[in-house]
Amino acid sequence: MNYDAPILEFDEAENAIIDPEDFVKTAGTFSCDKVIMTFFPEVMEKLKSDGTIMHEKTIDGENPLTVYRFADSDVLIVLGEVGCPACAGDLDLFHAMGVKKVMFCGGGGVLDRDIAVGRVLVVEGAIRDEGFSYHYLKPSRYVYTDEKVTEKIAEHLDKKNVPYIKGLTWTTDAIFRETAGKVAKRRAEGAKIVEMEQAGCIAVAKYRGFDYGALIYGGDDVSGGEWDNRSWRSRDGVRYDLVMMCRELVDLI
Repeated sequence: MNYDAPILEFDEAENAIIDPEDFVKTAGTFSCDKVIMTFFPEVMEKLKSDGTIMHEKTIDGENPLTVYRFADSDVLIVLGEVGCPACAGDLDLFHAMGVKKVMFCGGGGVLDRDIAVGRVLVVEGAIRDEGFSYHYLKPSRYVYTDEKVTEKIAEHLDKKNVPYIKGLTWTTDAIFRETAGKVAKRRAEGAKIVEMEQAGCIAVAKYRGFDYGALIYGGDDVSGGEWDNRSWRSRDGVRYDLVMMCRELVDLI
């Protein structure tokens, strides 16, 4: 069936012209099946400098991707790439290379100014306001994480006395088109944070059948008439702690 918008023309064919397994022939597989994907480069640098992580594999290409492994555990860690095509596309490849469990940690713009900088959101799902996820799942407004995985994450945070909220994100491709009207609409339907990867990552996990969880901390504020940076990228302690929490969680989900 043809639609006015090509993005709605979902194809159920399991095999594509290029499959991630085609890259495994040259990239090889990983030595373990758990990975943390983070967007905190300064945390990665600290972990490298103090010997906490070591080089696992560099995946060659026009934009080489370097994956590390914790020195004392079977957990990989990688710096995520911005946007669903890059970030969720990497996850599809990682799954083909042997990954079965993924914990994501990053930051996002809050849609409610009462969400403090550093407050953790346990992602329950995403509003699919992007294009990538529509090639993995049939068109729908929302995509949801696995409830069992989400509950395991929440239970562990409760045990550790880590304050958090649960809810939806709004995944968009266009950082410079987050208008006041769209912010108000997404907030009204339950989105807590806006970001650029979750709908795609969740869609890949559901399509390929691996465990996926995500923690996103409240960063800049886009809820008002003007953008408030809130110095969110300078919260080094929050960002480091979030990565180390994901290291614990990826073994539990």
